[in-house]
Amino acid sequence: MLANPPLVPPVPGSEAGRRALKALLRGGGVLSALEALHSEMGDVFRIPLPGFSPVVLVGPEANHFVTVGGRGDLRWRSEGDPVTGLLRQGLLVTDGELHDDLRRQVNPPLHKSMLAGYLTSMLAHTDRISAAWKSGQPVDMLPEMRKLALGILTDTLYRVDIYPVLKRLWPDILRTLAFISPGIWVIWSGAPRPGYQGAIQRLDSYLYRIIAERRAAPGSPNDLLGGLVSSDMSDDLIRDQLLTILIAGHDTSTAMLAWALYLLGSHPQALERARAEVDEVLGPNPPDMERLGRLQFLDQVIDETLRLYPPIHIGNRIAATDLEFQGYHIRAGTRVVYSIYLSHRHPQYWPDPQRFDPERFAPGQAAQRPYYVYVPFGGGPRNCIGLAFARVEARAVLARLLQTFDLKLVEKRVHAHMGATLEPRPGVKMMVKRR
Repeated sequence: MLANPPLVPPVPGSEAGRRALKALLRGGGVLSALEALHSEMGDVFRIPLPGFSPVVLVGPEANHFVTVGGRGDLRWRSEGDPVTGLLRQGLLVTDGELHDDLRRQVNPPLHKSMLAGYLTSMLAHTDRISAAWKSGQPVDMLPEMRKLALGILTDTLYRVDIYPVLKRLWPDILRTLAFISPGIWVIWSGAPRPGYQGAIQRLDSYLYRIIAERRAAPGSPNDLLGGLVSSDMSDDLIRDQLLTILIAGHDTSTAMLAWALYLLGSHPQALERARAEVDEVLGPNPPDMERLGRLQFLDQVIDETLRLYPPIHIGNRIAATDLEFQGYHIRAGTRVVYSIYLSHRHPQYWPDPQRFDPERFAPGQAAQRPYYVYVPFGGGPRNCIGLAFARVEARAVLARLLQTFDLKLVEKRVHAHMGATLEPRPGVKMMVKRR
């Protein structure tokens, strides 16, 4: 008796295509179109676009397959992508032994044992940025959280103060993020992309300068820059790791913090509960690691924020060989996409999935869901190297802001923008009043 032949991942028919197009044209963007396709076609489907025909996988089994079960046959590196062109040999876009070696060298300053030493910096930068806010005036939290995330990252991991040059570098950072954001290059890898090289070169100049300064005065090797300089890495390879961490590390934190503030502002009862918890646990005292660990509801807010709006909402791989998933044949060379966003809103696992509900992450709730249905930091051996850092940063910044300010959302018309990360556009305008 012959075994059943492997299935070919289905492509949208006319009805599914119409629903996806309608969702797109209604202003919901690509994410709404993907939700429509998922609703019509299930957890495995292919998007047949010219020059871009990925297989899309959704759900806990898919997330485990890509990040654990099949990871040895799925490459991160795609030579035609701008991300690879920008990061060159950065940790994020390497495979095999080179990746493992780079991760070992990058990991020590991001280990959880280092985080207590970073807390003072995280709080100081929060106070530094918020000191410029005028009480009773609106503040756009999206750029403010970007300034804050950049300051924290460069201070703790590079031991440099970016603020004196931030005004000059700001447009170059945003331009570089736009360079790796979804665009025409997705379906036309050879599309001309003028106007980006100058921004990248100026950002490179900054990184090469701080590398040279550290080589001239090595100091402590305990931070990321010091550890890399004290290794046998070339300046070019160090640049690749610094740019990878700078771009990926600050942009994800920017999005996470901005979305958390938006969701709290959109749900006044949750905001009041989070503020009451902060007042009860912290009182007038600056947060410390022990007290941060007791902010249970705030942690649930962060988890629910990451469910609804995971900054890295999609993962891309290239099949290095022919693969099979749940009976579907995936040919070598195919781009495989696992959608964190769709998994986090999968109605089979998340009742009323569009609703903001921090109680989903109350004690004992996670045990009722399949493992790998919630993967805001990826999974497996290549999960986000900055996971522990990001979670402490989010708790510290949000707790300090709630402790210091009354916050009220001014503009609720916000949509999810697919940039380098998933961020709230046009911004998160909040009225701030110093407590």
